[in-house]
Amino acid sequence: MPNTRPATRTTIMDVARVAGVSRQTVSNAINSPERVRPETLSKVLQVVEDLHYRPSSAARTLRHQRAGAVGTELNAVAAQPSDIALPFLTALTLSATRHACHMVPFASKEAFPLLSGYQDMVRRRLVDAFVLTDTHPGDPRPAWLEEAGIPYASFGRIYDDPTRGYWADVDGAAGTKMAVAHLAETGYRTVGFLGWPAGSAVGDDRRAGWAQGVEEHDVAAGPAGSAPQSLPEAVRAAEALLDELSPGDAVVCASDVLALGVQQAALGRGWRPGADIGITGFDGSPVAQLHGLTTLTQPLNEIAEHLLTVVHDQLAGSADAAQGTLLLPTLDANNSTVITPKKGTS
Repeated sequence: MPNTRPATRTTIMDVARVAGVSRQTVSNAINSPERVRPETLSKVLQVVEDLHYRPSSAARTLRHQRAGAVGTELNAVAAQPSDIALPFLTALTLSATRHACHMVPFASKEAFPLLSGYQDMVRRRLVDAFVLTDTHPGDPRPAWLEEAGIPYASFGRIYDDPTRGYWADVDGAAGTKMAVAHLAETGYRTVGFLGWPAGSAVGDDRRAGWAQGVEEHDVAAGPAGSAPQSLPEAVRAAEALLDELSPGDAVVCASDVLALGVQQAALGRGWRPGADIGITGFDGSPVAQLHGLTTLTQPLNEIAEHLLTVVHDQLAGSADAAQGTLLLPTLDANNSTVITPKKGTS
């Protein structure tokens, strides 16, 4: 008789798909069968046997020896945390008190996401689950966590399969469209864009919103430029962008750091932010508050509460089917989009 064992290791998601149930139902069938209806339990266990599924020993250990903590990585795609990493960690920490748990932040030496940090946290039994950040196409973390049977929720879409896992994200395209609408209503004539280099899923989404916005509102599409998330690079890119704009125009930026670069470049040529050039950022970071930048603020408190709720529902075995939640940012107007009337005009 031929060997029908799969060539690759079967995951808990494979079992869930074949059985037509959620990942959590499979987990309950294996670890807490009393929570599962008899007919469902029988079906799931048959699929487990047919697919030769064997739960991860690390995940079993983690379930039975709870740490009362949730881990989150601070630098999943860069050597330094993002502008909202620390505000988001604060939101998670405050939300964790309502869920009777603690947050355990950690970082990796590598400048691109690997699994070593997560494997180490699991091996040392420091956490029960994870909140992911900085998701991106090709992200290996969701599949590894699902295969290991470790609960997680993600701040950011799971780009390879948005129907997979529990996540909450901010609608970046809707946000930059909102910024264009604000600039058009304020009276700016032409609106350009400064984003990150192509290939950033978040950045591409925000650029798409700007492009849609200028089509939908009575403004001309200005030049578009890009720069990495670095203030000196942002200033250089902004100088080239402003060469193609005139006083009375505006720039929508993919982040507050990029917006600060536009502001500094404008001041360098004697243009007044707001009065001569409109500037909007994104993220609602301390950078925007400190420099008077209009920005799109992410609802970090709401996101943190949602993610920790679904994490603890998973731990308790009461989570609904995996799904994502898309939230809108809030436009917070500041001096960088205030057109001050000149003396002698009404």
